[in-house]
Amino acid sequence: MNILECNGLVKRFGPTAALAGVTFAIQPGRIVGLLGPNGSGKTTLIKLANGLLTPTAGEILINGLPPGQESHSLVSYLPERTSLPLWMTVGQLQDFYQDFYPDFQRQQSQEMLDRLELGNKQKLKHLSKGNREKVQLILAMSRKAQLYLLDEPIGGVDPAARDYILDTIIRNYNPEASVIISTHLIADVETVLDEVLFINQGQITLQSSVDQIREEKGMSVDALFREVYRC
Repeated sequence: MNILECNGLVKRFGPTAALAGVTFAIQPGRIVGLLGPNGSGKTTLIKLANGLLTPTAGEILINGLPPGQESHSLVSYLPERTSLPLWMTVGQLQDFYQDFYPDFQRQQSQEMLDRLELGNKQKLKHLSKGNREKVQLILAMSRKAQLYLLDEPIGGVDPAARDYILDTIIRNYNPEASVIISTHLIADVETVLDEVLFINQGQITLQSSVDQIREEKGMSVDALFREVYRC
């Protein structure tokens, strides 16, 4: 069964169609890049998959289920901006995740935080922006989910932090699950991807494996994207 499936998915905000008839399917065990310019519909699609928005038309299914209470237990979501309460300590955030998500792996989370030398008594508001991003990612990746939805996980952080974030994703996701990484920084994520979805103006313009692009087009995913969209 597909872990994520969209059929004729439409999302309108007033007269504007953020998504206009999106159809695709993602199988388990894949790391997929959702690649598109800013404003192309990436965040809208991820929010729909996480049940934060309701489709205008069409359907979106998580392991055969519409987004809702049942599907929430299957999905680990990393929003584009830090959404954790800044007054909480690192330890309190782990307590919160442990209480809220039965699949949260506290030991795995603690080991990653220890490697960053982040103490459990440190408040999130006292951390640098990069470390806040890392804490939020560690919490999301410490769940044994079936689908990880990561919205711009490397946006707004320095290159060293990007390397850490991508390494954390690769080392800690459930290998039987799928990861969707939304980004416009294609060159930075290309090496970790199995598959790509190009999205522009609310429509999927390409779904392909990374290997197929390199073999058939003779170019990198980043180069193809720049050619297609004249970036």
